[in-house]
Amino acid sequence: MNLVSLSIESIQIGQPLPFVLRGADGALLAHKGFVIRNREELAKLVLRGRELCVDTDESGDSHRAYLAQLQRMLIADTSLGEIAAMKMTAGEQTAGTRAGKTLPAWAELQLRATQLLRSPTASDFGGRFQALHDELARHCEQTPDATLLALIYLSAQETRMYSATHAMLVSCVCMVVAREMLLWPVAQVRQTGQAALSMNIAMTELQDHLARQTQPLTSAQITAVQEHGAHSQSLLRQLGVADPVWLEAVGAHHHRAPGPLAKKSVAQQIARLIQRADVFGARLAPRASRWPMPVTAAMQASYYDEEHKVDEAGAALVKTLGVYPPGAFVRLASHEVGVVIRRGTTATTPRVAVVTNRDGMPTGEPIPRDTGMPPWKITGVVAFKDIRVSLPLDRLLQLV
Repeated sequence: MNLVSLSIESIQIGQPLPFVLRGADGALLAHKGFVIRNREELAKLVLRGRELCVDTDESGDSHRAYLAQLQRMLIADTSLGEIAAMKMTAGEQTAGTRAGKTLPAWAELQLRATQLLRSPTASDFGGRFQALHDELARHCEQTPDATLLALIYLSAQETRMYSATHAMLVSCVCMVVAREMLLWPVAQVRQTGQAALSMNIAMTELQDHLARQTQPLTSAQITAVQEHGAHSQSLLRQLGVADPVWLEAVGAHHHRAPGPLAKKSVAQQIARLIQRADVFGARLAPRASRWPMPVTAAMQASYYDEEHKVDEAGAALVKTLGVYPPGAFVRLASHEVGVVIRRGTTATTPRVAVVTNRDGMPTGEPIPRDTGMPPWKITGVVAFKDIRVSLPLDRLLQLV
């Protein structure tokens, strides 16, 4: 054991510990992944351990990342105040390869989508948009469960880049449902993904603002929200989009039009599926004024139409994603809590990675569970706000 003392200020309140926290004598104070909720909890840990330490033999990556970050700050002549306030975080892990797998750069995709949708220009919109859409479509086809896990997990905590994250989620959900359940032609699946990704292009910046706004919407904001379908359609034309199905679907994606899909035009079918997925995604996302809704509530809102009947597109969504889709947190019959990482053989038996044990303590490393087995049957969902431990997204994706 090689203990290194930590400053109390290097511990991030409200964030999962990226290392095992030990006392001066090496005694365990908190497992990796444990969330210290406030300063009072931190003070109790200091009192128990006399000081806070990390064992570099078991937390080498995190400690090396801390030292590397410190070295960069010194080289850059960072002020002593900023250096003193530096937080120790999990090892430097960007998108790339881990355990032999190449992972999508989801943070980069969020940023690319935000920049593109907030400030589109006719000179390069077509190329940039198609590159983004094609990358998402590839992930949906090759690794649908990992894609759904990433976007649902991100959507439950994203407000700064809400609009782009939401657009990517709806686009990917629609493409997966259209291909796997509705069996739409390849061209229609593509049009569906394009329309969903661009549906809110006329109000991207406003959506990001509204996600953080605590006051009621102004009359101007209400008008912008109500008319954004038509405005997005018009803006896409100006940006060079000429596909009439794509454009019509964007313009109609908020129309309340329940009824059988077979009686609708191709554009109207796409618009209806987008509308159902839009409802699902919006309820999963947090706002400054409210917590994200439980995944079961989001599913129910998609499943029933405006006349309180089963909606064909909404039912296809639920059947495809499952009652507990990847990225949802659930409680098991064993009293463990885990995150769904992969869809199962039925809508109610997905594959889960347990993150807290029956006593509510972090497991350190996630433990796979097959919820089709009676001991690990899902007994309910757990709200994202009640999860005290989390893992980096790329770590979860490695389990899919």
